[in-house]
Amino acid sequence: MKLLLISNSTNAGEPYLQYPLPEIARFLKGVREVVFVPYAAVTFSYAEYERRVAARFAELGIRLRSVHRAADAAHMIRHAEAVCVGGGNTFALTKKMQEQGLMKALLARIRGGMPYVGWSAGSNVCCPTIRTTNDMPIVEPESFRAIGAVKFQINPHYLDANPAVGFPEGVKKRVQPVPFQQQALFHQTAQFPFREPFGLEPGQIFLGDVHQRTSLGRVFGRTVHAERDMGLRDFLHQFSQIFRIWYFRIVHRFCRINGCRHSASLSGVSRGSRWPA
Repeated sequence: MKLLLISNSTNAGEPYLQYPLPEIARFLKGVREVVFVPYAAVTFSYAEYERRVAARFAELGIRLRSVHRAADAAHMIRHAEAVCVGGGNTFALTKKMQEQGLMKALLARIRGGMPYVGWSAGSNVCCPTIRTTNDMPIVEPESFRAIGAVKFQINPHYLDANPAVGFPEGVKKRVQPVPFQQQALFHQTAQFPFREPFGLEPGQIFLGDVHQRTSLGRVFGRTVHAERDMGLRDFLHQFSQIFRIWYFRIVHRFCRINGCRHSASLSGVSRGSRWPA
C-alpha cells in the first residue's frame, strides 16, 4: 500500500496546498493522471473544488479528473492511476462514498499498490472508522465504517490543550482511549476493536507503504495514549470507582449467602448509589 495522509491542506497565511505540494510531487512521481474525490466539500461546489485542486496538480504536470462527473464513480476508481481525496466534512464525504460504493473499490485498489493521497477528511476515511474526526455530523452516513486501508485511527488537525490561545480542552481529551470500565463497554458495542488514535498536528504528513508504517508522520505525529496522558489524580479516581463497584458487589453476594440483615442497603449501593455517609 502507498499512502500519503496529510493533516490539513493549508497552513495559515500560505497559498492553497503549498506545504504538502513538494511531498505530493515526490509521492506521485511518474503519475500522469489522478482521480479526485471532492465529496467532502460543503461550502462550495464539487466543480469549484475540482478546479482549485486541478490548478495545483497542473503545476506538477499531473492531470486531474473528478468522480462527480462520472456516471459510474466506482468504475472510475477501479481504473485510476492514483486517487486523491480532499478534505472538508468527513460525514458528507463518507455518506457519498458509501452510496457510490467507493470504499470497497478504493480498498481493493490501495491493496493492489495504487497511490492514495488524502488530507483532513481524506485522511480520516483511510481508517477503519471515522470515529476520530473533529467534524460536525451534518449528514448521516450508512455507518461509521470507512476504507480501512490502515488498521489504526487517525485524528487530523490534532491539537493539545492551550488555554492561552483559546483551546481549553484540546483534541486529546476527545480522542484519547476510553478509560477503564467504559472501555469494556466500547469493546462490546464497537464494530472494530479499540485502538489508540494517531494524532496528526497541522502541517504534518503520514507516509506509509506495504512494508512500513513509519516515515514523516511517525517521526512528528503523536499517538494518544490513555496511560501516558492521564494524570495521577484521574487514574486514582477511575481506580476508586472500579474498586467501590466490585467491593460492594462482593459484600452484597456474601450477605445474600449468609443472610446478612444489611443486604438490602448494600444492594442499593452496588447499583451505583453514592458512597454511604
